[in-house]
Amino acid sequence: MITLRNIHKSFGTQKVLDGLDLDIPAGQITAIIGPSGEGKSVLLKHLIGLLQPDSGAVEVDGESILNLRRSELNRIREKFGMLFQNVALFDSMTVFENVAFPLQEKTTFSKSEIRSKVASALEDVGLKNIDGKFPDELSGGMKKRVGLARAVVLNPKIILFDEPTTGLDPIIKRAIHQLIKDTHAKFGFTAVIVSHEIPEIFDVAQNVAMLFRGKILQHGTPDEIIHSTDPAIRQFISGSLDGPIQMV
Repeated sequence: MITLRNIHKSFGTQKVLDGLDLDIPAGQITAIIGPSGEGKSVLLKHLIGLLQPDSGAVEVDGESILNLRRSELNRIREKFGMLFQNVALFDSMTVFENVAFPLQEKTTFSKSEIRSKVASALEDVGLKNIDGKFPDELSGGMKKRVGLARAVVLNPKIILFDEPTTGLDPIIKRAIHQLIKDTHAKFGFTAVIVSHEIPEIFDVAQNVAMLFRGKILQHGTPDEIIHSTDPAIRQFISGSLDGPIQMV
């Protein structure tokens, strides 16, 4: 489980997280939703120690990740994989080299073992025979799949997804969402997805947390969020993604 307690984070005079509390259960898919600019990606970066809160507590499997030495924080980060919004593939590397990179950097596997693991990861995300291609030869959906293969190749306990379907057409979005569900079912990792995809994300996640004005407004099952009586949540999921949410 990942636990956040009373998290405060400001950038200059802008308060982004304001006493946020959240429990992320192990082995399940949790989606973080909310209007643009509410700090969803900021929250995600706190989970892996890329940002430190001004105050509060962040624990992964019961262990605080705050104020750790780099070596200790790196040990915690070995539990994580991440699929970035822009995928963050290395343009100068082939698909094989991109997926193999974490294996080469973090393990002592032989070249033949790395080849086998890369091939298996690519097959898991539905890609074959593209090992020698470069990122600029791939479609947006294929890049996302390569990014997911790289995220799962070390078999992490936790995978963070930052807007994994941004910029994709509806058909590819559905395919990526299904791929996340299928990959999760196979590996059983804890998944945290930052998403604007309403209502599609409700078919992917087992838990949904609504971030609003620096706090988790409500956390529950997709059905509980869909049928929430909170006016801000109802306005958000009804499609009012732009502009201020009115509290009525």
